[in-house]
Amino acid sequence: MALTKNQRRTRIKNRIRKIVSGTEARPRLTVFRSNKEIYAQIVDDVSGKTISAASSRDKDISSAKVNKSELATLVGKAVAEKALKAGIETIAFDRGGYLYHGRVKSLAEGAREAGLKF
Repeated sequence: MALTKNQRRTRIKNRIRKIVSGTEARPRLTVFRSNKEIYAQIVDDVSGKTISAASSRDKDISSAKVNKSELATLVGKAVAEKALKAGIETIAFDRGGYLYHGRVKSLAEGAREAGLKF
């Protein structure tokens, strides 16, 4: 029997997480994308703590009247600014089982524009 979309994504996500891990020096930028919103977190997997987070539901971002791809770019810039304030410059990007395309790519490019290296 064929896999559902969510089962396929979960398999890909687990395959990625075997390789990508966040440390204190190089935390992991993880992405979650729903049909309406997009969320990003910078996580230190060693201590199990979220260092910074941003989403399209934040008041300053959600008030912008742009399409979802441009909203993802704003989320990427916001999470990068918060990370830079926390003293983080390099990260490991975790696309969360999604294709590096569309909104996920826009978020990554927004984070790069704001100064994160990955």
